Amino acid sequence: MKKLIMIISIVLVCSCAFAKTPPDSVKKAFAKKFPTATKVSWGVEGPKEWEAEFTFEGSKISANFSDDGTWLETEREIKAVDLPKAVLESVKSKYSDWKIVEADKTETSKNGTIYEVDLKKGMKSKSLAFKENGMSIKE
Repeated sequence: MKKLIMIISIVLVCSCAFAKTPPDSVKKAFAKKFPTATKVSWGVEGPKEWEAEFTFEGSKISANFSDDGTWLETEREIKAVDLPKAVLESVKSKYSDWKIVEADKTETSKNGTIYEVDLKKGMKSKSLAFKENGMSIKE
């Protein structure tokens, strides 16, 4: 009987992963956090992590949840001018001749809010991450 239950569990988990349909715990947590989301599409982000891409309050957003429905992070693209002043100053001080091609605001359950900036200079590109106070956390 235990083997049968284990086999059924594995089949259910695999079928959800292949069908790109998250478990009910994830769908419920998502609906609670983003009740008015539209155009939702799901993908598998990792072995026990799901990512939803959707529109919420006029913005295109992605959010990640663990299999048990725990929210992990939310990422939204923002305009470069909407970056915190300290982040813009940090970027300009070290990369004044680079162009900001994309900026994202990521809220995480572990690290709080992080701002990611993608830069381009000719054929070179670089991705950076900062805390709101302009402190670099990834260069």
